[in-house]
Amino acid sequence: MVALKIEEQKNFTAGLFIGELFDAFLVREAEITTFNRFTIDGRVRHGYYSDEELEENRIEEFSAWKTVKPFCFSLIRGKRLPESFRIVFLLSPEARDRFVKSRMPDLLPDSVGGLYLNVQYDNQEMTVVTGISMNVFTLDKTLEREWDESVRQFLKKHGVIYEERG
Repeated sequence: MVALKIEEQKNFTAGLFIGELFDAFLVREAEITTFNRFTIDGRVRHGYYSDEELEENRIEEFSAWKTVKPFCFSLIRGKRLPESFRIVFLLSPEARDRFVKSRMPDLLPDSVGGLYLNVQYDNQEMTVVTGISMNVFTLDKTLEREWDESVRQFLKKHGVIYEERG
């Protein structure tokens, strides 16, 4: 796990809510506090969709950020900054499997519960915190270090300036 303080919040927030910076990610959950606290459970309600829609749109267990993003943006836009927000992103199962196979070929991808990014804005400070969950017990932190480095590279590639927290 690594915590990265975002230096240029305005650009980062634009990429998050207006641009496509995190569109490849799924949303585990989101919480936005303005005049009320709004909580979004990213888990898809499959009964809402027809079988054809589920298959055609490749709808998974969690909603894609690009689907949820307009709702979240509508909650934060305006003259006042939100009091806080927190969005928990995770890689899709396919992306998780590719990541695990490329970094640790001997590890079964299903051993990894999820590869996460937690984006938090609170007290006028923006941070991105990495995390992984494992379905098996292991003392090996190789995958965690690989995920941390991958997130650093992702942010650098997209011009996000950050300061690493201890």
